[in-house]
Amino acid sequence: MPFNLLWKPNPSGPVILAVIALLNSGGTHVLVHAQTASPAQTGAAPASSPIQPPLTTSALTRPQAQPRLDVDRDPIPSPDPIAPPAPAANANLASPPNSKPNAPAGSGDLQKQDGVYILHANVDEVILNCAVLDAKGQPVMDLKRDNFRVWEDGVAEQVNSVQHLDLPVSMGLLIDNSGSMRDKRAAVNAAAYHLLNASNPQDEAFVVNFSEHAFLDQRLTTDRVVLDRGISRSDPAGTTAMYDAVAASASELATHGKNRKQVLLIITDGADNASRLRLKDAIRRVQGLGGPVVYTIGLLFDADRNEADRAKNDLEALSEETGGIAYFPRSLQDVDAIAADVARDIREQYVVAYHSSRPFSLQGYRTVRVEAVGGGRGQLYVRTKRGYYAQTEQSKPPVDTTKQQ
Repeated sequence: MPFNLLWKPNPSGPVILAVIALLNSGGTHVLVHAQTASPAQTGAAPASSPIQPPLTTSALTRPQAQPRLDVDRDPIPSPDPIAPPAPAANANLASPPNSKPNAPAGSGDLQKQDGVYILHANVDEVILNCAVLDAKGQPVMDLKRDNFRVWEDGVAEQVNSVQHLDLPVSMGLLIDNSGSMRDKRAAVNAAAYHLLNASNPQDEAFVVNFSEHAFLDQRLTTDRVVLDRGISRSDPAGTTAMYDAVAASASELATHGKNRKQVLLIITDGADNASRLRLKDAIRRVQGLGGPVVYTIGLLFDADRNEADRAKNDLEALSEETGGIAYFPRSLQDVDAIAADVARDIREQYVVAYHSSRPFSLQGYRTVRVEAVGGGRGQLYVRTKRGYYAQTEQSKPPVDTTKQQ
């Protein structure tokens, strides 16, 4: 099975690489991070000293230190027969907090064990991000636990907790960097930066620029200036492998994101024409990771009719299956307002938690339906993901605490 290491050199300083190799049916998918960073940002030694690798991370430049590629390290199992999951050798490099003060009640906690942090989630707990709208499409923001009803595979479940707080999120910004985006990137970059400024200041985000490959041009951080730099690190060329980028980015969030509420925003101007995965594989991975909510912006106003129709169907499927929204602006001038809508929608959602009446050991896909009643507003509409894949493993991979965020 081939393994391709892709990176973007930057001559202005030391380069830090982080690789997430995704083993799925159909091949290996690689998400690569190449970023120049100061010692203050990375916790690395000064330029005059050699950069020491994190204590729990193999040196990626040494072939003999690479993890075995015949072991599936995905948070969800691949559909093809494969060896049981094993701990990843190149563990998470983001530094977690000592606690999760903003996590939903009963959603788990971070504990330090042998120098690493592990997230322990309650058994068989399901977390749903829910937007509630009235008949006029306006958000309803004062509901309580008793106003919500949840069904899993048609069986009524007991809602344990409902929170409607401006909870911080972990977010991935996926921006099409194919050749057709060259004249659109300036407007898209500005809109993405405005979205970050309209978000909760505690939100963490990463930036992926994708064409036929997905580059992690900025890892998870709350620093808006650094994120803007990652957004601007683009040179549009090549084809569009959106499905691969979505699958890789969902795994990046599951492995490195410190917030239970997670979001992907995808901005593209055409249909996928280069992925090794299929659309249903990308959706399967997102659902199998318990999220995230996927928002999509399709810049299809100047695309070929057939390509535009196919891209529209793909983006709508990604959003509708995960509880997000698909937007299709008529021009670049509309993108800024859409970005503001996305930021607002993320901040106005409820976090609904319940324990499934069926143990997660009975694995497989489960449909979810949520209703909101009462509040004196007539019929209410709830937008959330359509289902999830039950997983027996509910702990995140170990987190290396030697790396600065």
